[in-house]
Amino acid sequence: MKKRTAYRMAMILCASFFLSGCGLFPFQQDVPFLSERADNKGADSESTGSGTQETFYGNGHDVQGQVSEDSEESESQTAEQEQESPMEKASLLAAQYDYDGAIELLQSQPDYDSSEEMQDAVSEYENAKATCVEYPLDQITHIFFHTLIKDTSKAFDGDSDSGGYNQVMTTIDEFNRIIEGMYEKGYVMVSPHDMATVNEDGTMSQGKIMLPAGKIPFVLSQDDVSYYHYMDGDGFADRLVLDENGDVKAEYVEDDGSVSWGDYDLVPIIDSFVKEHPDFSYHGRKGILAMTGYNGVLGYRTDIAYKTQENLQDDQKRFLENHPDFDYEKEVENATKVAEAMKAEGWEFASHTWGHKNASESSLKELKADNKKWEKYVAPILGKTDMIFFAFGADIGSWEGYTSDNKKYDYYKSRGYRYFCNVDSSQYWVQITDDYFRQGRRDIDGYRMYYNPEVLSDLFDVSEIWDSSRPTPVPEM
Repeated sequence: MKKRTAYRMAMILCASFFLSGCGLFPFQQDVPFLSERADNKGADSESTGSGTQETFYGNGHDVQGQVSEDSEESESQTAEQEQESPMEKASLLAAQYDYDGAIELLQSQPDYDSSEEMQDAVSEYENAKATCVEYPLDQITHIFFHTLIKDTSKAFDGDSDSGGYNQVMTTIDEFNRIIEGMYEKGYVMVSPHDMATVNEDGTMSQGKIMLPAGKIPFVLSQDDVSYYHYMDGDGFADRLVLDENGDVKAEYVEDDGSVSWGDYDLVPIIDSFVKEHPDFSYHGRKGILAMTGYNGVLGYRTDIAYKTQENLQDDQKRFLENHPDFDYEKEVENATKVAEAMKAEGWEFASHTWGHKNASESSLKELKADNKKWEKYVAPILGKTDMIFFAFGADIGSWEGYTSDNKKYDYYKSRGYRYFCNVDSSQYWVQITDDYFRQGRRDIDGYRMYYNPEVLSDLFDVSEIWDSSRPTPVPEM
């Protein structure tokens, strides 16, 4: 309870900073119950049951068995992509504002000089490129979500976790409306890697984002996409999988025990949305998933504890007891396949620390030990990353910037991290120096929508996206 109390006190302080006009939230919202569950271990409770809820993009379908054990689906998808004509590929590149890529592709075709169609397309792309304007990097907002609620009757059932879900989670219906509304306003997904680049000499330079007038770049991220044990039966998906087409979908266990795959969380929803609206993505960018590792990743139980069966938490023990055929190597293999498919579609991964650590309160020694676990058990699956999005928004430095005597910063930089994100309620908060990139992230959840809807007005009108099944008042932090 001490950690929960400390967390709530931090939130009260953050609220007072906001009201006084400071804006920076060094200890802003994250899943509050993780502070008690994730201290280098995992969850401590489990429940059963599930439900149904329609999504706007992609219908779920019943499936049998587990994740595909071979890559036939992905190979089939690749084959289909390879059959696209140069004109089709160029059209998609241009739709996502990569006019140079589209022009280069067409001009490299052997029949370009004799193709009036290709030449006309190049002229069109050159004209479109000429109308683009450079967007100010310090005015790019970054929004983030947690795992989306599929069945509100399960999430908001009055148990010990329902209040936390109400505070920091978003429902699928709300997310669909948010994305639709932001698209209509002209928002376009970009990456921190578009905003700043690391040079060969190790220094960092500002990037350049060129978009048609009226388009608004933003960064999208999602935290804790591990489908922790404590969420079982509470109306959330169980894991991400590859369907028969090689597309990433979310798996959901229905009330009758049957399994459905569909657009039941942020990743597949965005994938489906971008297929329909390619201009919602800048150069093919999607979002960034900030990942822990203590319960595994993407819904797969890939942490070493599941293999060694040492130092297990009660929920991990129950999981293994309920899955006597558990195959650790297969879990790692399947998780890696999903991660690779995601990266091929424009998704990126960031460290959220292995154990959901509070980087402000943790000692340097603790952070080193934690990061070694992330590098050993998470990076081999998701890939090495140069981004760290701090759990609880707890940054390793003040808003003034990282200094040369900051040991935590020096350590993370030595391990290859150059992009650092905290949590901040301001519309945008960006720092780009010769050494690092920093950005504040805005929480989009029940607490923020209920208590501070005005700070989200640049993105959407809360009254138009609010899920009426969400209990009110939302519990205070």
